[in-house]
Amino acid sequence: MSDKKAPQPPESEVTPEPLYRRRREFIKNVGLFAGTAAAVGGGLYLLAPKRGKSPEPPPPEAAGKAGPAEPPAAQASAAGNPAGPYDTTEEQTPYEDVTSYNNFYEFGLDKSDPARNAHTLQTRPWSVVVDGEVHKPQTVDIDQLKAWFTPEQRIYRMRCVEAWSMVIPWLGIPLGEVLKRVEPTSRAKYVAFTTLVNPEQMPGQKRQVLDWPYVEGLRLDEALHPLTLLATGLYGRELPPQNGAPLRLVVPWKYGFKGIKSIVRITLTERQPPTTWNLAAANEYGFYANVNPAVDHPRWSQATERRIGEFRRRPTLPFNGYAEQVASLYAGLDLRENY
Repeated sequence: MSDKKAPQPPESEVTPEPLYRRRREFIKNVGLFAGTAAAVGGGLYLLAPKRGKSPEPPPPEAAGKAGPAEPPAAQASAAGNPAGPYDTTEEQTPYEDVTSYNNFYEFGLDKSDPARNAHTLQTRPWSVVVDGEVHKPQTVDIDQLKAWFTPEQRIYRMRCVEAWSMVIPWLGIPLGEVLKRVEPTSRAKYVAFTTLVNPEQMPGQKRQVLDWPYVEGLRLDEALHPLTLLATGLYGRELPPQNGAPLRLVVPWKYGFKGIKSIVRITLTERQPPTTWNLAAANEYGFYANVNPAVDHPRWSQATERRIGEFRRRPTLPFNGYAEQVASLYAGLDLRENY
């Protein structure tokens, strides 16, 4: 295997049409090594897309170094907790990279913009509405929510649709526990999420690069799965604003854009809710967004990824390595069509 330098691609190689004309980040590209991801069992259709020539890989941008140094308390917290049943034992991405290399377009289009600009986000007071098809709708303060449920540490892989990845020790609350508290009705089939809209605190919302607010959704069974987390912190510390404070979604077997940040509303619905990237570019970003190395993005391969801090690319795993836990959710579903 070898890595070969490739010419710098146009900026559209990563960012979809609604965004790339406004993008300012300088991007570079390296070749990807050969590799074909294996399909998982359970009657799933993890088939390659019906395309001819494989697209070029997306550019793996260099990780930013502007974030704060990893705090000793965070190191101790992450290292001192025994591995849980869902934790990966892979090397964790440094705190400074996790908190300085991020997509959060409410604060700018560059990966380093959120770390520079998100200090304007006011995370207290903060309340979250949980409503819709539930018997006990509630509006709960973030600190009350954390008091109801002791946040757990979960060390998860995170795979961006742009083909870079991290390993992050989150602190959070299983979403299923929150939903059980509000008692979903028999009509509830999906869960919709909404981000804060406040252009004064989130200056990126002054640009119509996406339709604000950012919205996302899951099937109810996905939301109830024990892997699905409402993150309140990382590395033993409260979640930084640039990473989606004070509450974000973490679904480790899906691409990172499903991880909606700064959540203010969770609504259970009977019908599949709209999602921001699907609205922006439906041919590129589906509702499910399960990590699938055998189904390419229309403009690049998803077969490999670059772990932040590493030079060589590595094979991407079906469902980001969580197939054993979640493949049964999609038994018989064609994951080429339901991307």
